[in-house]
Amino acid sequence: MADTGTAPAPPPPSPLARAEHFVWLTARVLEQRRFAHLFLGGGADAVEAALSPYLNEDGGYGHALEPDLRGPVSQPLHTAHALRVLDSIGRCGGLRAERLCRYLTGVSTPEGALPAIHPSQRGYPAAPFVPVVDDPPGSLLTTGPVVGLLHRNEVWHAWLFRATDFCWAAVDALERSHPYEVEAAVAFLDGVPDRPRARTAADRLGRLVREQRLVVLDPASADGQPVAAGYAPGEHHYAYDYARTPQSLARHWFTDEEMARSLDHLAGEQREDGGWPITWRQWAPGTALEARPIVTIEALRTLRAYGRDVSGRR
Repeated sequence: MADTGTAPAPPPPSPLARAEHFVWLTARVLEQRRFAHLFLGGGADAVEAALSPYLNEDGGYGHALEPDLRGPVSQPLHTAHALRVLDSIGRCGGLRAERLCRYLTGVSTPEGALPAIHPSQRGYPAAPFVPVVDDPPGSLLTTGPVVGLLHRNEVWHAWLFRATDFCWAAVDALERSHPYEVEAAVAFLDGVPDRPRARTAADRLGRLVREQRLVVLDPASADGQPVAAGYAPGEHHYAYDYARTPQSLARHWFTDEEMARSLDHLAGEQREDGGWPITWRQWAPGTALEARPIVTIEALRTLRAYGRDVSGRR
């Protein structure tokens, strides 16, 4: 057969390459450096340097680190975000943790928990689904992930004792719930030291999730699944939202087939521009733009944790 001289078409870009293009095109410096550290061999120092401008003198973090809260003031949600970043680079301990715990102590409610939004947010833009009130109660949504992460990093501080008791009481009291609250409970249970009690609580929570249809088990039928009150249309939650890694206690809630279907769905959610979408209510253009690179990084981390090849290697 004659050689036509036509070169074979190059292979399509890998999911990782497409995501990298999206991150360089749209992300803040912090997410650019996180992506480089997590997937391209970049250094942890660069990530911490990019995080430092969000740090305030009170030891908390602000400046819209969590995109749905704007303004300079420190907030528990911003500080929880900073802790997740530090955890991802192996620097959630020592003086950093001590400084953060001092801030958390100062903004805690009388029962020793963190409010969802501290009243200092008043006067600055915030998502309409996170209202600012003068005397906010403690929130498992905010407290659970922080306490679980600090325990997982073997941080010990006086604030943790009462905050841990609050989380146990809140988890044990869960009857009717919603996906984000369950995710916060899982984050607490995955890190708390009392593993037998955590496994027992997680088993009960898993039954609640299935009974109350708080998870889409078959992505092909997601349109027929209800969403929680106050959530955006189509703001569904899948198995991977609860079990971000195979080591999570929530992984036992789902069969191998259910988990595989959810991961297939997650992989298929990558958009033409290379990024993953956000599913919650988009209330301002800038917040959606800043959030998508964060969601993209977390999607890639989850896929990689389950052994899915995002690099395109053969």
